Amino acid sequence: QVQLVESGGGLVQPGGSLRLSCVGSGFAFPFNTFDMNWYRQAPGKELELLAVIRAVGGTTNYAYSVKGRFTISRDNARNTVYLQMNNLKPEDTAVYRCNADGTWRGRYWGQGTQVTVSS
Repeated sequence: QVQLVESGGGLVQPGGSLRLSCVGSGFAFPFNTFDMNWYRQAPGKELELLAVIRAVGGTTNYAYSVKGRFTISRDNARNTVYLQMNNLKPEDTAVYRCNADGTWRGRYWGQGTQVTVSS
């Protein structure tokens, strides 16, 4: 059974940084065959795709709202994807979830980690 477990969330002041991690296990296919994504959902708002890192080539893409502040990376040897978040703003407050998208290999979600940006 595939599991994705996020960690690294917490309370941070505006302008601060956090690094989220998402560790995967139980994959039937190699971790490096999955595109990995970070999403977030704030109360009363829709799920927002923030960052993508492709299985092939490691190409990254970002939502406009986080471009230049957030960086996605992956360590395939550790089945882990990271989200480095800098210059955090109150509007970044949300539950952050990782997603593994292997198309026909399956799509999987973590439970999420809470990030709160407040002074």
